[in-house]
Amino acid sequence: MTDRVISQQDVGSVFDYRVRFDEAAPDGRLRPSVLLRYAQDVAWLDSDRRGFDRSWYRERGLAWVVRAIEMEIARPIELGQTIRIETRVIGQRKVWARRRADVRTLDGNALAWLHTDWVLIDDRGRLVRVPAIFAETFHVPVATFDLGRVTLGPVPGDAINGTVVVRPHELDPMGHVNNAAYLDWLEETLPDHPGPALPRRWQLEFAASAGAGESLTAETWPDGTGWSHRLVRASDGTELFRARVR
Repeated sequence: MTDRVISQQDVGSVFDYRVRFDEAAPDGRLRPSVLLRYAQDVAWLDSDRRGFDRSWYRERGLAWVVRAIEMEIARPIELGQTIRIETRVIGQRKVWARRRADVRTLDGNALAWLHTDWVLIDDRGRLVRVPAIFAETFHVPVATFDLGRVTLGPVPGDAINGTVVVRPHELDPMGHVNNAAYLDWLEETLPDHPGPALPRRWQLEFAASAGAGESLTAETWPDGTGWSHRLVRASDGTELFRARVR
């Protein structure tokens, strides 16, 4: 893949991605989870270019983790298509910040957008205050919105049930399941998988992390306007992930 960097602005950065063969589903469209991976990638690329690379975080014992995502895909993104993604931080509070990613064709037509809520933790996993230098460097206003949440109703008796066992390749450098893997698992439970009707919106909340080899129970059910989904740890019932699809 060629260099993805196109330009950098005061409030955001723009990158190009070409949809690769292994990133497309059998219908030839980009898998929704790949957009989460792109959004995570552009966030780090933008951070690196502003002086906050991974070594900066490692030296201070800090890390960003994804707490919630809202994403809408309005138009199909096809195998081999080159898309343009602009990323910027649009608000922050004490321990978290929200990034927006806008996905367009090269001639400017809107394809999708994502909001990703990141929380800052220390090397013991505790929430810590976002340093003041971030707001100054990224030109971030105080958020006028709340951290993303997903509230689900009771699980009905006829919910679609499944079991997921975490595989090593689904882990990220922090040793946890990458957020995109949760969306893959969700999409696999939906009746119209693959090839979702568009536009489609996902609301995702990551409540806890899963590790290698863990067995997870997935529950998915229709809720009137779409689908609800949750994932729990089979060993103790801990809820790890909640989602709604519209």
